[in-house]
Amino acid sequence: MSERHERLAKARKEAGYPSAAAAAEALGIPLATYYGHENGARGFDKMAETYARKFKVPLEWLLTGKEPKQPKASSGGERHVPLVGYVGAGAQTYFFANDEPLDEVPAPSGSTEKTVAVEIRGDSLGSFFDRWLVFYDDVRRPVDDSLINKLCVVGLRDGRILIKKVRRSKARGFFHLLSQTEPPITDVQVDWAAKVKHMVPR
Repeated sequence: MSERHERLAKARKEAGYPSAAAAAEALGIPLATYYGHENGARGFDKMAETYARKFKVPLEWLLTGKEPKQPKASSGGERHVPLVGYVGAGAQTYFFANDEPLDEVPAPSGSTEKTVAVEIRGDSLGSFFDRWLVFYDDVRRPVDDSLINKLCVVGLRDGRILIKKVRRSKARGFFHLLSQTEPPITDVQVDWAAKVKHMVPR
């Protein structure tokens, strides 16, 4: 299996950027920063989603080398929905898919064509919920009153995707994010949020 930095170089070339300098310029980052990522001198976890989106490759492949799973054949008419990411319920976050789903999982009752799933990684909702599937479909940008004090899948401005209860901050446009066992994340900007519709063990 290739190394992560080798996959980055491959993705960059296949996306039509002939050199590291061309990619750095298109991304608006210093050449030294990008070159360090591509030659393996520096890790690029925080930039991985940006690179995957820019170079149009699956994030999971860029990070792990694992090819996206093919959709499962339905049997007996059973519907499936895309698994679009692994998310943290605490402050830690895992990765979120860009264009390609990571897998497909059985659809819950009441699901729509917009319903997707994420898998919880971690125990800040309680160890019982580690590896549970969370389903949502009604993404709100910006967050509105219907999501306040509700458990939501939340996308932050800094790229983290978490599962938290949403509360308004006193600062306009900012929110507090709460979970059962982790300290609250206070006064953060939320890019989008969607109310959790179903939770089931995987």
